[in-house]
Amino acid sequence: MTATQAAPTPTAHSWPPGLPRSLDYPAVSVGSILRAAVRRWGDRPAFVDSDVPLTFTELGARAHAVANWLADAGIGRGDVVAVHIPNCRQYPAVYYGVLLAGATFSPTNPLLPAADLAAQLTDAGARVLVTWDQVLPLARPALAATAVELVVVTGPAHVADLAARLELGEGDVDLADLLAADPTDRHLDADVDVATDLAHLAYTGGTTGVSKGVELPHRNVVTNVLQSACWTSGSLPDLDDAGDVTLRQVLGPDECPVRLGEGCLVNLTPWFHAMGAIGYLNGMVMSGTTTVVHLRFDPVRYVEDAVRYRVTSIGGAPPVFVALLQVPGIDDADLSSVRGVSSGAAPLPVPLIQRLTALLPDAVIGEGYGLTEVTMQATGNPSFRSGTRKPGTVGVPVFDTEISIRPLGGGDALPPGERGEVCIRGPQVMRGYAHRPEATAEAIDPDGWFHTGDVGVLDQDGYLSIVDRTKDMLLHKGYNVFPRELEEVLFGVPGVAGAAVVGRPDEEAGELPVAYVVRRDDDAGAALTRESVMAAVNDRVTPYKRLRDVVFVEAIPVSAAGKVLKRELAARERAAVTGG
Repeated sequence: MTATQAAPTPTAHSWPPGLPRSLDYPAVSVGSILRAAVRRWGDRPAFVDSDVPLTFTELGARAHAVANWLADAGIGRGDVVAVHIPNCRQYPAVYYGVLLAGATFSPTNPLLPAADLAAQLTDAGARVLVTWDQVLPLARPALAATAVELVVVTGPAHVADLAARLELGEGDVDLADLLAADPTDRHLDADVDVATDLAHLAYTGGTTGVSKGVELPHRNVVTNVLQSACWTSGSLPDLDDAGDVTLRQVLGPDECPVRLGEGCLVNLTPWFHAMGAIGYLNGMVMSGTTTVVHLRFDPVRYVEDAVRYRVTSIGGAPPVFVALLQVPGIDDADLSSVRGVSSGAAPLPVPLIQRLTALLPDAVIGEGYGLTEVTMQATGNPSFRSGTRKPGTVGVPVFDTEISIRPLGGGDALPPGERGEVCIRGPQVMRGYAHRPEATAEAIDPDGWFHTGDVGVLDQDGYLSIVDRTKDMLLHKGYNVFPRELEEVLFGVPGVAGAAVVGRPDEEAGELPVAYVVRRDDDAGAALTRESVMAAVNDRVTPYKRLRDVVFVEAIPVSAAGKVLKRELAARERAAVTGG
């Protein structure tokens, strides 16, 4: 089943009416997205941080200022700038400034330990580090063995005032200097080769191992922004009078009630993550959406701002929705403006979808799927209102994208209904892993299929379900046990707020399925016991899949992008067995 096949089956309305299966992707740099948005959306607030707005017009000026300062400092085409800051009002200007200078943006988690930061900076060959004043003392020891020549510092002071001065050490540069430079557009990116020059050098999340640098040329980024934005807004790519890329909304308000230039959302997704940079930064800028920035997740404040700003959509990873549903008074909050809910980074359990549907009856709840290696998105449930959304699936392949399910040990594509490894082919697939030709050849076969390492199944209508990751799969007495299946059952148990299943090493069985469970803060949660949870799950699964233990915890460990860090739980189980 691929997105390029003739037509969906009559049993599912999966494709936006009137939109083609293939899009025309203009050969422009990522900076073109910003230029068109500045002209089109002007004085509309692009970002709001701590109630301080940044209009599209000012964003354009600040981004060009950053680009010009970098160019004057000798930073340009082929140079890597590592951005080591959390989401904040100044982040978009830094992001676009790097790309407008012709340089490569390399996003970095500001909470990385010094050793991991040093490894990433070294692997990327970064010449510039833009960092946060509060983590600078932790970052500095990581710099000695890297190629970093210039350290630019920002912090909370710049959220309130982009001209604020920071107290810095000798040699460090205040981001205020960059933001106050020449704001004119010198078209420094005019010579960028969109097919070969890297826009992003993005590192994989590392939830199952060592992070690798994913090479994404400008063409990949622009392509996937368009794939995502056109899919969610019912639009086609368009060029403005200056030849810069924007959207032309084709579907009417009956199908897409949120019109371009009218959306608003609270964003928690880190911009150093693929979903953040593509969907929640570039996608929002392209569509003229006002983004309310939250530095950290405070569920109560999130609901307050969602009501105050009349948000039109809510997006994030499943742990976000779990927490929001537990906010006191959430059922009485005025969220009537919400027309869409989008989830990514990890599968959304069906019981959670049902609870969100009850809370937000006017919202379309959709789930998508992607990876850093495919820039961001590969599939999505239909966003248009008459579309068929299948709970438990991540939708169908978006424009120009093919999905194939292959046997886990290799071989030809499997028929619908068969489980296997999810493989993706499309224009958004990465160029490769930086400096790792063997890893690239292992991940992308000669026919251009990227092998994800995820286990999935396609149904007869072409909808993809993610069963699990191959690395998360447990082997119990020779049987494959997929934790995702058990987690779906766990989320349906009254009183369960969060859950993750990992394997406990066992000499006789190989691995024993063990559930880590977070109780809900209510009577049902308080009543949960190890025995009651095991009984609720084990009565619904075949014997070899049954839970052998339940461990209650305060929180399930997750990455900044919202992915459950099962390696931490698995390490805890190994340590308990070995006594390490």
